Amino acid sequence: MTTLAIDCGGGGIKGTVLDDAGTMRAHPIRVPTPYPLPPHLFVETLVDLASRLPRAERATVGMPGMIRHGVVVTTPHYVTRSGPRTRVLPELVEQWEGFDAQTAVAEAMGMPVRLLNDAEIHGAGVIAGQGLELVLTLGTGLGCAIFDGGRLAPHLELSQAPVRWGLSYDTYIGEHERRRLGDALWSRRVGRVVEGLRPVFLWDRLYLGGGNSRHLTPPALVRMGDDVVIVPNSAALVGGARVWQLQID
Repeated sequence: MTTLAIDCGGGGIKGTVLDDAGTMRAHPIRVPTPYPLPPHLFVETLVDLASRLPRAERATVGMPGMIRHGVVVTTPHYVTRSGPRTRVLPELVEQWEGFDAQTAVAEAMGMPVRLLNDAEIHGAGVIAGQGLELVLTLGTGLGCAIFDGGRLAPHLELSQAPVRWGLSYDTYIGEHERRRLGDALWSRRVGRVVEGLRPVFLWDRLYLGGGNSRHLTPPALVRMGDDVVIVPNSAALVGGARVWQLQID
């Protein structure tokens, strides 16, 4: 069984084809996320990306936002004029909210599709399946996924919760702040977030992934403790195969 795995971010959309073991059968392809991005253009972009890769038997799509049973409740970046931190367009908010993205992509591609929050798919590629495992992805903003005994829990949009100075987690430790502060100060912020969330989740293992996890400084990582693990961003694609094995609430 081969899986087309597509990871949709605020700045780019990348995809590859995987076998059952999660091994890539094709070199990943990345295209810029087009803006403005109404749902029909989103689907067309995924179909075009898929046409440039070997044919697969099913597809996994990860995208930012609150996704329930393949339906978009809300998405942060795709409702903006030209990408993250730009003006929100009310007409795009209306088009995206309640959009059955999973069904639309499945019909356009002619294959079974699982469409989930991108952090959940990232997590599927790294979890051990034992105990309470929390996955936080550091990128344009903050992604979050929770697994209990290998079972995916209902999604929480932790990124939108207030954390300090009226800022949400998305803005407090997102890419914009990393660039403004530099890696050392930004890493200390991430460390404070980890310690603040520890008594909330009491995880057995915390995985830090996403494109910005590589910018965390060694001193910050040491302070976080042995129950915190850095995982490669490639997990966002590798999880595309493993997500079909998950039990999903």
